[in-house]
Amino acid sequence: MRGATGFDLRDLCSCTFLTAVLLLCAVAATAQVATPILDWQRLLADPDPVELTDIASQYEHAIGYRRDYGRARQLYCAAARLGYLPAQRRLAWMYANGLGAPRDTDLAAAWLEVAAANGDLKARRFLAFVGEPTVRRKPRCTYESRFDAYAVATIFGGGLDVGLDINTPQRQQIASWVQRLAPDYGLDPKLILAIIQTESNFNPRARSSANALGLMQLIPSTAARFGVKDRANPVQNLHGGMAYMRWLLSFFGGDLRLSLAGYNAGEGAVERYLGIPPYPETQNYVRKVLRAYGRDSHPPIEPVVEPSQVLPPRQTKR
Repeated sequence: MRGATGFDLRDLCSCTFLTAVLLLCAVAATAQVATPILDWQRLLADPDPVELTDIASQYEHAIGYRRDYGRARQLYCAAARLGYLPAQRRLAWMYANGLGAPRDTDLAAAWLEVAAANGDLKARRFLAFVGEPTVRRKPRCTYESRFDAYAVATIFGGGLDVGLDINTPQRQQIASWVQRLAPDYGLDPKLILAIIQTESNFNPRARSSANALGLMQLIPSTAARFGVKDRANPVQNLHGGMAYMRWLLSFFGGDLRLSLAGYNAGEGAVERYLGIPPYPETQNYVRKVLRAYGRDSHPPIEPVVEPSQVLPPRQTKR
């Protein structure tokens, strides 16, 4: 069929349809690029400071990833330790402005002095703005582990016997791993052991009907989200579960009950119901973990992600 100009309208429809298909494909491709899955072990085992800094910037500014200051700081810190001046300067910026952590101008100044001593003019100008440190500090990172560990301000003490059954050699080995790794995430080892006891009863081969696997019952998407390459590896499984629990405590403003509910049902369900979801499994799960942990709150942690914007302020109180 031809219009008044002699142009075949069927050709126009075909072109319009093809254009729409191409646009949809472009959008899909963009979405795939915007949500990559990082191989954290590769990044930190053979680090490229330029790559680390670039990915850190994406986490800091929410470009392609959900904003996560803890991950940004970790990556900047890894690059800064390798002597990369832009990473040292950016790390100082985060400390000076309290991004994802309490403001620490002395630590910022320590990193700026290193960068300035190596000829970084921007660092010199920034240092003049920040001012001389009130207390001389070494330019250190606030995490120790090389595998996706978050900052830790508190080393938790005390026994592990409250509500926990760790009387076999295998469980004692798992408890030893947890005591060594949990502080890297700012987490109380007793809380992690309570979660393990509830999730898998200390069985590293446990698998649920939902395909959750291992000591902390990671599903594939959570494992990928927190850089776990092999869910069946008990130490990697612990790292992934701790990283997620650390993220949840930060996301829910330190509220342990909401964080545990999120670990069981997902943070989306907690936001959707504005609290612990009305699922019997989730409600029982929260009670079991708290009973094994022996307390209903967790010591304050350093925030690593912006808090939930859905829950009322009283529930995201720091």
